[in-house]
Amino acid sequence: MEKQQIRFMKAALQCARNAGARGEVPVGTVIVVGDKIVARAGNRPIGRQDPSAHAEINALRRAARKLGNYRLPQADVYTTLEPCLMCYGALVQARIRNLYYGASDEKGGVFSTGFFAAGRKAFNHAVNSSGGLLAAESGRLLSDFFALRRGAGAVERDGLENRCPFTGTVGSNPTPSDSI
Repeated sequence: MEKQQIRFMKAALQCARNAGARGEVPVGTVIVVGDKIVARAGNRPIGRQDPSAHAEINALRRAARKLGNYRLPQADVYTTLEPCLMCYGALVQARIRNLYYGASDEKGGVFSTGFFAAGRKAFNHAVNSSGGLLAAESGRLLSDFFALRRGAGAVERDGLENRCPFTGTVGSNPTPSDSI
């Protein structure tokens, strides 16, 4: 692993921690052009009442606005969880160059579920993808988050909308915003 890749994934992990502190599923994403982070975001579907407000989508929107173009062929994406089909589709539409993700998602990930292999011909752009970057830390954030929710009865009673504070065992204090 390259030092730069680790640095960028650690930035994505901080976005994930911030999302968890807000009661959102702790997933974070940063978008990099050259050696600079141009956008960062965490999950916000619950807070925004928007099912498309995944970390990857939020970061893509910020990067597109900042760079003045919806196509980002020079950009690399670092995200803490394997993207779902919706997010992978958005990466394709943005013409992202490289995708690096942490933990695999066997229930909803575009690669782990086999969807990508089955639907590969449907995509008009290939995003170079590599998984497992700081996967243990990424996975631990998610495991801790859901263990806390199960312990509070949130998952059984009302789903994630029945939120309780998440402090997580990985990392540092959240910042008020995960924007640049």
